[in-house]
Amino acid sequence: MAKELTFSIIKPNAMKKNVIGDVIETFEKNGLKIAAAKLMVISKDKCQEFYAEHKERPFFGELVSFMTSGPVMVMVLSGENAVVKNREIMGATDPKKAAVGTIRAIYGDSVGENAVHGSDSPVSAAREINLFFEKHEICNE
Repeated sequence: MAKELTFSIIKPNAMKKNVIGDVIETFEKNGLKIAAAKLMVISKDKCQEFYAEHKERPFFGELVSFMTSGPVMVMVLSGENAVVKNREIMGATDPKKAAVGTIRAIYGDSVGENAVHGSDSPVSAAREINLFFEKHEICNE
C-alpha cells in the first residue's frame, strides 16, 4: 500500500450543521491524517475552475451557487491509499444510497448537498490540492 495525499471539502450544508469535528474524527479514526486545512468561502471564479469538468452539465450553476453560499473547510488528507480510503469513508454521492455510517449517509441532505467532496483519483487530488494549497502549507504527512 502506498501513502498518498488526497483532497477533501466539508461543504456548506455540513458546516451549517457544525459537524467539522465529527467529520475530522471520522477521517482520523479510519487512518487518515489532516495534512493541511483551511476555513474559507470559495470565490465564484475559484469554484468554477474547481468544477470545470462539470461546466456543460445542467447542475453546474446550482453547484457553484451552493459551494459559494457559505464557509467550507478545505483539507489535504494523508494516509495509505488515501484517495480510495476517503471515498469509502465519504460513501456514495447520493446520501440515500451511501452505506450506513459513512459521512454522506449521516450528514448529507441530497445528491447536490452531500456534506463532503473527495478527489476521485490521485491525478484529481494533485490538481485540487494545488488549487487551494501551497506546497509549504502541507505539513502533517
